[in-house]
Amino acid sequence: MNGGDEVVAAHPPQPLEWKFSQVFGERTAGEEIQEVDIISAIEFDKSGDHLATGDRGGRVVLFERTDSKDQLGGSRRDLERVDYPISRHPEFRYKTEFQSHEPEFDYLKSLEIEEKINKIRWCQTANGALFLLSTNDKTIKFWKVQEKKIKKISQMNVDPSKALRNGSLASSSSSSNTKHLENGGSPERSFSFLSNDFSFPSGGIPSLHLPAVVTSHETSLVARCRRVYAHAHDYHINSISNNSDGETFISADDLRINLWNLEISNQSFNIVDVKPANMEDLTEVITSAEFHPTHCNMLAYSSSKGCIRLIDMRQSALCDSHAKLFEEQEPVGSRSFFTEIIASISDIKFGKDGRHILSRDYMTLKLWDINMDSRPVATFQVHEYLRPRLCDLYENDSIFDKFECCLSGDGLRVATGSYSNLFRVFGVAPGSNEATTLEASKNPMRRQVQTPSRPSRSLSSITRVVRRGAESPVVDANGNSFDSTTKLLHLAWHPSENSIACAAANSLYMYYA
Repeated sequence: MNGGDEVVAAHPPQPLEWKFSQVFGERTAGEEIQEVDIISAIEFDKSGDHLATGDRGGRVVLFERTDSKDQLGGSRRDLERVDYPISRHPEFRYKTEFQSHEPEFDYLKSLEIEEKINKIRWCQTANGALFLLSTNDKTIKFWKVQEKKIKKISQMNVDPSKALRNGSLASSSSSSNTKHLENGGSPERSFSFLSNDFSFPSGGIPSLHLPAVVTSHETSLVARCRRVYAHAHDYHINSISNNSDGETFISADDLRINLWNLEISNQSFNIVDVKPANMEDLTEVITSAEFHPTHCNMLAYSSSKGCIRLIDMRQSALCDSHAKLFEEQEPVGSRSFFTEIIASISDIKFGKDGRHILSRDYMTLKLWDINMDSRPVATFQVHEYLRPRLCDLYENDSIFDKFECCLSGDGLRVATGSYSNLFRVFGVAPGSNEATTLEASKNPMRRQVQTPSRPSRSLSSITRVVRRGAESPVVDANGNSFDSTTKLLHLAWHPSENSIACAAANSLYMYYA
């Protein structure tokens, strides 16, 4: 997929062997998870050297890479002598965190606005500072994170060698042997500050204390909110996306998409509006929106009807019409009560080449070629074994879970999450049968090698089990039990290496291949 061309390979690449790398915020057995600590957003920056996570408590946590090649040091000849490969898998360390959003209350609508971070997007770096956008349901914020040297007060009197020699300041700072009173006076001299003919004594004022400030080598990270983009959305914000021009970004809610300039926080332009004149005529809502990675005039957005619209902002100020519509026609006679629900797209991502769009609905992962809008070029079944359980998933609202998706930097693989803290990696090269199931734990391959403790049953027999006070047991394709309460919704692929970061509740797991 590189260079906008189809992958042409005589033999598809071998499936990757994934290994555990790191975990942050690992839970101990039986530890209760605090709601505010659950991770709700993950994002790598363009370089892959920084990773940001947001949680339901409104906090943004930043991690930085520690295994960069420049840390190896030495000449090229020295590096050639080492008996281990120079390229190591990415390793990260905690950098800093800050409170991005606080809980608010809309008194006009009597509506609580929770602090949960919905999305994080990195912006272009400048002068060694990091910039990123974060949003909750209503308000977007533009943050600058920068290292600043710490200034300390070394002493309270200026060093005589650094003071002015021709003034009383030098003589006052050099009189260090003079005894001082608690109120700053001197017992040897008394001055009448009410006198009209007040003058400095010839010996100076030894009680005058001036701080000597020095800049230490220590640094601290300071996060400062540069802009607040508020009061532009009547509905919950589900997406933000940076433009490749580095100056603008979009924000999308259920019915509208707004275009912002990063430097202007009090004005935005509504470029997409799907709100009908009568809300009773509403048939679909916007679920996700993303700018094209290289063409600053193009963006795509998905809907709850399972279609993706590609629009060109050069056509008109209000993009009511789309340039292309990507929609797969459902087979005749296959429609059911759940058809529209599971067809709703929860996330879309452009490939790095800009030619492919990856979409995730409840049951499948689909890869689209923007030059072919009639059907996807590839469809991957994520958890087909759940299809007989859609009724139960509807009853406990799990069917409305919004899973994210991501592509590898080379465009050869895609990934998405599932239940039981599992995520799946698929190969998209022609002829590839790669379909790996991994668990968010220190042993990601455990689910694949584990043997079921009881004989596995067919899906038809599973659906006939009678529920008696609890849900009937369900097993996945590998014979492992299914748990709808542990879901892996958020994950991100490193932009240039085979490394994945994923969130399981309040824990951040990282894997490499």
